[in-house]
Amino acid sequence: MEVIICPSVQRVGEVAAAKAARIAGPIGPGVVLGVATGSSPVQTFAELARLVDAGELDLSEASAFALDEYVGIAEGHPESYHEIIRKTVTEPMHLDPARVHVPNGFAADVAAACQEYEEAIRAVGGVDIQFLGVGSNGHIGFNEPTSSLSSRTRIKTLAARTLEDNARFFASVDEVPRHCLTQGLGTIMDARHVILVATGASKAHAIAQVVEGPVTAMYPGSVLQFHPHATIVVDEDAAAELTLADYYRQTYANLPDWQRLDARP
Repeated sequence: MEVIICPSVQRVGEVAAAKAARIAGPIGPGVVLGVATGSSPVQTFAELARLVDAGELDLSEASAFALDEYVGIAEGHPESYHEIIRKTVTEPMHLDPARVHVPNGFAADVAAACQEYEEAIRAVGGVDIQFLGVGSNGHIGFNEPTSSLSSRTRIKTLAARTLEDNARFFASVDEVPRHCLTQGLGTIMDARHVILVATGASKAHAIAQVVEGPVTAMYPGSVLQFHPHATIVVDEDAAAELTLADYYRQTYANLPDWQRLDARP
């Protein structure tokens, strides 16, 4: 696991985007992205869009698969993940909307819809770069504590902590949907590269558990310790509880030239 500690939220976005661009470049314009919602990846996606506009990154044939979607929320609702992905990914990065996929939270047969989503990911050869945030309770996607570490796309009930955290996007906590469709931890682990971004003191404990704690379903993101190509990019506040923070800084500062990113913390 590669851990990169940055001095600001903006730099987190720049470094995560630079990492993604380095991976995507050799793959070509048909790279397959796994995209997250929430506040964590917003700066990263904005920087990727800048690279596309500058002609430094070609995503003209890229596909994208969202991690999750609320159940029972209208597709055009401003907080539906269909809408958020459209605003933060599809349009700014000039992706073909036909190649951008979000789980169907209105499906009459939820189990079938989840299976179809898994099949759609497999049909394009799997995800090349999976972007992730992390919840304050350690969830990735909407895989709440006690989720199976080998789970696939399915319906989940949101934890009380997640409802409270997401209430800021709605008029009140009562309006936050109680259920979602989410890619499973096994689905996420199938991605060839994972880039997790986190900022702010509210994420410090979760990051410490994901990076340095035991691998446990109580902190679902800790499963990334088993991933061969996982990069964690955090700001100083989110890194505050990392025991080996100085080591991660030293490691990144002393990377050989061929491993260095264009954007440096």
